[in-house]
Amino acid sequence: MLDVLVADDEPPALAELAAFLEADARIGAIHRASGGADALRTLSTTAVDAVFLDIHMPGLSGFDLARALDRFAQRPVIVFVTADDAGALEAFDVRAVDYVLKPIRPERLRRAVDRVLAVRQGAEAGETEDAETVPVTVGQSVRLIRRGDVRWVKAEGDYSRLWTAAGHSHLVRMPISELEERWEHAGFVRVHRSYLVHVDAVTEVRLAGSSPAVILAEVELPVSRRLIPAVRSRLVRTERR
Repeated sequence: MLDVLVADDEPPALAELAAFLEADARIGAIHRASGGADALRTLSTTAVDAVFLDIHMPGLSGFDLARALDRFAQRPVIVFVTADDAGALEAFDVRAVDYVLKPIRPERLRRAVDRVLAVRQGAEAGETEDAETVPVTVGQSVRLIRRGDVRWVKAEGDYSRLWTAAGHSHLVRMPISELEERWEHAGFVRVHRSYLVHVDAVTEVRLAGSSPAVILAEVELPVSRRLIPAVRSRLVRTERR
């Protein structure tokens, strides 16, 4: 059971969100807040597992509240529920686990609860590193993909395409250099100007010969000659751990 807080400055939207969550048997106590400042006051005295926030609220926005929660010893999981489809990148920056667009569809909100549960269970198992998410556009909606589900990344101009363990690909609006910087500590290594791979996904390495490459179960990716020393070093360190 998840205890949650919902925050929205529009009473009808707040009531609808609370009603949808109340219909989910996995949700326990539901605390309501009429804005960001009200939510922060409640969270200062009440522990919850997750917060479902609108972005545009007077005084303290949803993003402001998310940043304030970084000071909490037990930071709740954050889900944005908003009509603003342009804030997904900032949601990524404040480590939200999902980004649900209004009007709310109950099945979409249930998937957000699925994600909250997965993150909470991962945190209890000490797997917080893979809980980071990145926003992707799927049809008319925005979805946050867990970093732990990504096996490799391909650069496509100023964008990047993520390939997941399930064999799906998603285009994200950020360059591969930014993902490399963010994810290097989580086991990702740049093998080519166009490719970033997770070391645990690599099944074979061929660094000698005329066509150096790393092999994943489903694909072979080239390795730039200038990156061979760095690739070899990262893979050797990974094998020794």
